[in-house]
Amino acid sequence: MHRSNRAGTLAVHDPPLYAALRGRAIRLEYFTIAWNTLEAVVAIGAGVLAGSIALVGFGLDSVIETVSGVALLWRLKQRADLEGAAETRALRIVGVTFFALATYVAYESVTDLRGAHRPEGSLVGMVLAAVSLLVMPVLGRAKRRVAARIGSRALAADGMETYLCSYLSFALLLGLGLNAWLGWWWADPVAALAMVPFMVREGIEAWRGEAE
Repeated sequence: MHRSNRAGTLAVHDPPLYAALRGRAIRLEYFTIAWNTLEAVVAIGAGVLAGSIALVGFGLDSVIETVSGVALLWRLKQRADLEGAAETRALRIVGVTFFALATYVAYESVTDLRGAHRPEGSLVGMVLAAVSLLVMPVLGRAKRRVAARIGSRALAADGMETYLCSYLSFALLLGLGLNAWLGWWWADPVAALAMVPFMVREGIEAWRGEAE
């Protein structure tokens, strides 16, 4: 945490460097918004066609990621004298999205387990999850690196949420694959439930401003 703050302070005292880094952060958020919008449309559409709650849930997670990206984009475009207040508001919005995501995933996972829901196979869903599994870690790492250099807690929290999306992608891919190949319908909700405590912890840290 202290290393991130020192790096951020150095960037702020070098206006050209800070402007370049902030411009990169803005481009990352634009990409996040565009990617997650496409991901949401494809996942929800494929989920409805296959009767897959997991795919629909993945699409709704992408909607939450888009909200987070819009919040960060707004924060990054504020004037320097407003950045402190904007940082706090954006960080809390990121925290709320974690709580919303945790609540949704927990509810849908328990519902799937209780109802023994068996979705049809979805090749589109598996391909989407595989591509997301490749893209999200790279995007999350890029956000965290820029966040450390400009000292942005909100961008760091958003980067962690992007990492989380890769875990959801893995859970979705594993769940859809095991269900399609072995008939293990319960694999997806169990994997999703295991991530709920992580989501809640990250939400609390973002709300308190403790994201590293």
